[in-house]
Amino acid sequence: MFYAIPLENKPSWRNPPWMTVLLILVNMIVWWGPQSSEESARERAAHYYVNSTLPALELPPFVEWLEKTDPKRGKLARRMLPHEETYPQLLEGLQNDKKFLQKLQADEVITPTNPQYGEWKRDRRQYEAMLPAPFTERWAQDYANGASAKPWTWITAAFLHGSTGHLLGNMLFLFLFGFSVELALGRATYLAFYLLGAVGASALAGWAYADQVGFGVGASGAISALMGMYAVMYRLRRIRFFYQLFFYFNYVTAPALLLLPAWIANELLQHLVGGQGIAYMAHLGGLLTGAALMAGAMALHRVKTPEVVASEQSTDSGEFERHVAAARRLGAAMKFEAATAEWRAAVALRPGDTDTLRAWFNTARLQPAGEDFHQAARRIFRLPATDADTLALQHASYMTYLDQAKPGARLKPDDMARLARRFTRARQFQDADKLCRVLLKIAPDHPELADTLSVCANGLLHAGERDMAVGWLPHLLRLAPNDMVTRALERA
Repeated sequence: MFYAIPLENKPSWRNPPWMTVLLILVNMIVWWGPQSSEESARERAAHYYVNSTLPALELPPFVEWLEKTDPKRGKLARRMLPHEETYPQLLEGLQNDKKFLQKLQADEVITPTNPQYGEWKRDRRQYEAMLPAPFTERWAQDYANGASAKPWTWITAAFLHGSTGHLLGNMLFLFLFGFSVELALGRATYLAFYLLGAVGASALAGWAYADQVGFGVGASGAISALMGMYAVMYRLRRIRFFYQLFFYFNYVTAPALLLLPAWIANELLQHLVGGQGIAYMAHLGGLLTGAALMAGAMALHRVKTPEVVASEQSTDSGEFERHVAAARRLGAAMKFEAATAEWRAAVALRPGDTDTLRAWFNTARLQPAGEDFHQAARRIFRLPATDADTLALQHASYMTYLDQAKPGARLKPDDMARLARRFTRARQFQDADKLCRVLLKIAPDHPELADTLSVCANGLLHAGERDMAVGWLPHLLRLAPNDMVTRALERA
């Protein structure tokens, strides 16, 4: 099992991702509306079924039918049959097996010659009367052999779910990836690509699971398409991700595009291993479709770059330019306090603009005891370090801030941990080492301490600084004894 969640990007509600919010609301309304009503009615019908004569009469022949038509499922069903608590699962399989159900309803399983035929007929009629009008089955993708063609279900299935947990997990990923893609594509194109991603996911799933008993439901195929779009859109920009690989989880900063083959390999592996109940091929179809759609849109220059999106998230471009012009005019007149205030106002409008942050920092440093100097430094330290230029700016600003801040630098533990990891990437090992030692002293219980020490030690090992790396081993043995870097240091 592998998944990765981006942590660098945050939605701005100055230009809200309304289409993503709308898609989430539609999915929630469908689940807690008609699907939940249908599920409640089915549970009442199943309760009646389990307490009637039907299980004793219908389930043994159904298990025999499975043993002939699908030996693998039949073997599993045979083990379940003696246990009453498994009757609802066997009932669900029976109701979804259209061929057996047709034979059952045509009196070919329980025949009129059976002594209990009349009792069975009565209970079966009552059970079927309690069943709700099918909703999920009507709009889900049907994989069964001989199922009637319903091409619209390639889209509608993406708005259905199998459980509350299934829904909430999908909606989390829809929001995390959707808002960035929506702002880059625009709402109309984003919606079109989302639906096309659902179609691509359903197409591959329909081919991979053809002739199998079951239905395809869930937004995960369309969301996988968003993940493919995200990876292609950011390409080689380094994005910070939280990831889990089986039972191991950690943070990593990596080019976004590298995650696409990792996601694809994960879906193929899970499919081959045999994950029952999860349509991994739908995920794969979504990833491939989304990546192709985004590559095409970028080739046609129909995608806004992350920088343009960040700029558009600010309030008013004219206001920003006025603040910048005023700051430069005041700086030229050596009115540095007023110039600093103008740079601060400009940064508030475009917080991710590195040139504006640098100007604010350089003006504020002329008053090293002022609050602006500390604020500007913190803003620079918290920029997403997605390229070498940003890393260089952060390191240079750190050195200046450390040297000039009055009465002294005011670094928070979160900033120290972040800078230590980034300085390691920039091969500024001495500064990373100092930050780790200060962090260890002032915040020994910081939640990112173990990860930070591991990153720094790993960077030192790869750079050939073996002695410095091994110096962190006692702390890593205490904080992260099972970490891969800790084990590598033990071997070293």
